[in-house]
Amino acid sequence: MAVIDLRSDTVTRPTAAMRAAMAAAEVGDDVFGDDPTVNALQARIAAMLGKEAALFMPSGTQSNLSALMAHCARGDEYLVGQHAHTYKYEGGGAAVLGSIQPQPIAHQADGTLLLADIAAAIKPDDAHFARTRLLTLENTFGGQVLPLAYQQQATDLARQHGLATHLDGARLFNAAVAGAASGDAVAQARNIADLYDSVSVCFSKGLGAPVGSALVGSAALIARAHRLRKMLGGGLRQAGVLAAAALHALDHHIHRLADDHANARLLADGLAGLPGLRVVPPDTNIVFIDLAPGLDGAALVRRAAEQGVLFTGLYRLRLVTHLDVNTDQIHQAVRVLRALL
Repeated sequence: MAVIDLRSDTVTRPTAAMRAAMAAAEVGDDVFGDDPTVNALQARIAAMLGKEAALFMPSGTQSNLSALMAHCARGDEYLVGQHAHTYKYEGGGAAVLGSIQPQPIAHQADGTLLLADIAAAIKPDDAHFARTRLLTLENTFGGQVLPLAYQQQATDLARQHGLATHLDGARLFNAAVAGAASGDAVAQARNIADLYDSVSVCFSKGLGAPVGSALVGSAALIARAHRLRKMLGGGLRQAGVLAAAALHALDHHIHRLADDHANARLLADGLAGLPGLRVVPPDTNIVFIDLAPGLDGAALVRRAAEQGVLFTGLYRLRLVTHLDVNTDQIHQAVRVLRALL
């Protein structure tokens, strides 16, 4: 039985062409700064997003943590969404390793933080309070794209109060593809990145690379992040084999994200209207389904897995499309779930 894995877009395998690029990669010792493929990737992603410099990281968690620690000193504070990845799903690293206090703010239904809530959370210059230094947003959030106008307003507000800004752009290119009216996703990604002092971009989600993220920002910030990456155990040696996969993804896998978005809409449409379900219309490649009281989400996940369809959830199901799932498999997943429900 062929498995249709909708648990996450992190489950993708490198394509044959990506594996060939990895095998052919020219490598050096990146701790010494002489891996040419890593250097090429860093120059490429920095230029794409309009920043002075970039740093290749093993993971998005390390990329975000390095950014937070580069922006903030011990005893400083960063503003962040209550359910944002950097606050809720990265092991408390900012507090534990950076001695940075998070100030969580409630999300609105569309994933935004109210501007009034951001302003109210900024501490006065007083010895009783941690020093508020940074606003961190996430795009996409729960598969939803933060409107560009909102991001402009939020980052403008932060700067008016002397705060730096960081974007957890784990799925930045999904947001760019969904929001690019002209079809130029790279230009849209740069439009988003222009609003922030630093951006973390993941290559191992929808872009399909096996490993890696990049942090982009000013040369001075990336120099601080480079020291932090070493401290956090992120110094890699012949990392060009991994950077080659990310370069291949940037060349070949950005615009095809539209296929994943289309498959997510197909999946959502196929399940809409079933009793006991509320299907959230997807902006990008993540479909959320809220279950009515009495429906056993854990049992549904288990029974679907027995029929070769994998996803996650208890009261809210999460199904994620990606480059290893085609349209025929989406139709099959819909058939399995409709039969179970």
